[in-house]
Amino acid sequence: MPQALEWPQQGNSRVPYRVFADPDIYRAELDRIFLGANWQYLVLADELPEPGDYKTTFLGETPVIVTRGEDGEIHAMVNRCAHRGNLVCLKSQGHTKDGLTCVYHAWRYDLAGNLTSVAFRRGVAGKGGMAESFRLEEHGLRKLRVDQFGGLVFGTLSPDAPALSDYIGNLIGSRIGRVIRGKPKILGTTSQILHNNWKLYIENTKDTYHASLLHTFFTTFRISRLTNTGGVAIAESGAHHASYTYGGKTDDKAASDRLYSEIHSLHEDYRLQDPRFLDSVDEIGDGVTLQILSVFPNFVLQQIHNSIALRLVLPKGPDETELQWIFIGFEDDDEAMTERRLQQANLVGPAGYVSMEDGAVGGFIQRAIKGGDAEGACSVIEMGGVEHASQETRATEASVRGFWQAYRQTMGL
Repeated sequence: MPQALEWPQQGNSRVPYRVFADPDIYRAELDRIFLGANWQYLVLADELPEPGDYKTTFLGETPVIVTRGEDGEIHAMVNRCAHRGNLVCLKSQGHTKDGLTCVYHAWRYDLAGNLTSVAFRRGVAGKGGMAESFRLEEHGLRKLRVDQFGGLVFGTLSPDAPALSDYIGNLIGSRIGRVIRGKPKILGTTSQILHNNWKLYIENTKDTYHASLLHTFFTTFRISRLTNTGGVAIAESGAHHASYTYGGKTDDKAASDRLYSEIHSLHEDYRLQDPRFLDSVDEIGDGVTLQILSVFPNFVLQQIHNSIALRLVLPKGPDETELQWIFIGFEDDDEAMTERRLQQANLVGPAGYVSMEDGAVGGFIQRAIKGGDAEGACSVIEMGGVEHASQETRATEASVRGFWQAYRQTMGL
């Protein structure tokens, strides 16, 4: 780490504000986390149904192309021409019949990233051209390792990353499987720019404690309160988590109202113009109405009632983040379920009834930690103790501490 950062002796229950603002730390994260021995979500396999289909994305700030090859397999490679570093794919998504061609000097690659031709490689009329020693096979696009888990395609540039199934593990893998229960179909996408460090949003998704304190919609319409039965499952490494809520299961609704009576998020006089908006079906059959799952470093899978979405958190600088949302249903959904998913998708996204506050609060923190007096200051993360183990409560910050456990191990802190 540049200008070595000394982590507080309290461990994962203290986080120096410096990690959210220091540009040297940010650059080290791009190298050690996003280009290191971690798997990152790339695309849904079903987004690339035919050979020649492609989509672009990122590993951190490194541009990536994901393709369906002529062999029917999914490939991924860095979106950077081996000649002069130009972007090879300029569109976010598309289809090609002729492979991938760089617009700058027409170097052409196949769908697996192998260089197949160079314009005027032999020169013109016996003059110019590439040296005799030039070999096409030595100048392909840099390739990623690619694997799938439940139709989710992950990639890594590191040869040292473990097998994807081992990286995700059985605990979190089973909770991915309970949501991705069939062949996905994309219902819509959106994205937004957050004016905060990427880790502040990841903390937010792992923070089960804030949900009914910050979000008026959650509390007022009883979608999720800390008095509901639920808990958080955390991978042994701390890297991944899944929080869950059993809707409607509370010891005493009146007691819940009393506990929340002084909380600003409760507005008992609020009503929905059309209450059918919150009509839901227990499609999974386990009574869980809300699950937020994360895979380190930057992938989130949500189930809120019947709204299912993938979230991809992309760093764009020390104090800027792109948040992508991919709303999905399943091929066997009937018309009523599709309509229900589309309606409930309004809970989240840039202006979602719930997520709107999440999009703002990270920016508030980023602004607050800029003062010179914040140097050396730390956040205090002690709800639920100081460990990062699974708990049968959501009144805890255990999964946030789990993230910092994985972060510190990756960054050598």
